[in-house]
Amino acid sequence: MPPSALAAIETTNLTKTYGTNRGIRNVTMRVERGEIFGFLGPNGAGKSTTLRTILGFLRPTSGRAEVLGMDSQRETVAVHRRLGNLPSEFSLEDRMTGEEMLRFFADLRGAQEHLPYARQLAERLGADLTRPMRRLSRGNKQKIGIIQALFHRPDVVMLDEPTGGLDPLVQETFLTILDETRTAGGTIFFSSHILSEVERLADRVGIIRDGELAAIEKPSTLTGRAFRYVRILFARPLDAAAIQAFANAPGVQKFAVEEDGRRLTFQAHGGMDTIVKLASAQPVEMFDAERPPLEELFLTYYA
Repeated sequence: MPPSALAAIETTNLTKTYGTNRGIRNVTMRVERGEIFGFLGPNGAGKSTTLRTILGFLRPTSGRAEVLGMDSQRETVAVHRRLGNLPSEFSLEDRMTGEEMLRFFADLRGAQEHLPYARQLAERLGADLTRPMRRLSRGNKQKIGIIQALFHRPDVVMLDEPTGGLDPLVQETFLTILDETRTAGGTIFFSSHILSEVERLADRVGIIRDGELAAIEKPSTLTGRAFRYVRILFARPLDAAAIQAFANAPGVQKFAVEEDGRRLTFQAHGGMDTIVKLASAQPVEMFDAERPPLEELFLTYYA
């Protein structure tokens, strides 16, 4: 994506410390307008601190953050007029219904004309706008939070772990809505620890580890370096030659044979072509290839 003259988000040596506790250090990055930027890291790595500092809710110890060319500390109100935000811990007035909550946000933003889109989003996500917040499950509260961040069609959307509490079907609908938002010209910055979400949508990925920005890459580069846990169950035991062929296949590590040669388990690094061809030559009952959790990927990616 070619860079525009004015970035959607730009940070320069952004640092926030909490005494002796870890915060973030010297985070420098640029998010282009119209881009979906995924922000990855294990819990406690500094994702939420980065987002809150960019938004102006936390004052940086040093460095600066700009949103649409505006300093997030000196021009916080102007920045927030152009933003949609869903924090990781979204608090709602317990006695308000979803409809009342969205009307409140529309009045606050001067965005009453966008309420029909809010109701359209509610229908797509299956959000109940008639019940008080205190009677909603975590997942249904999260739906209301997503709607309030998106319905006024902001220029920049900041989402911190947005799919928490959503069931898989709603997650899929939500990711489709984000893609539509990008197509309409919006910029999306979202933090996650779920690799598949970021791989599906993001144009680029920033990776934070121990409070420091470790890399900015395309998702294909990140996932291309991930290994997979492979488990294969055959209809009958393999002979020694077939077992050895799997063990010697490119990228195979931590190879193990179980159930008298019927089950193989191993890690596959790199391409799967040889493994798939070897498996297809045998009668297979089960073939499973699973990416590791993101936290484990970090350990291998940055070893």
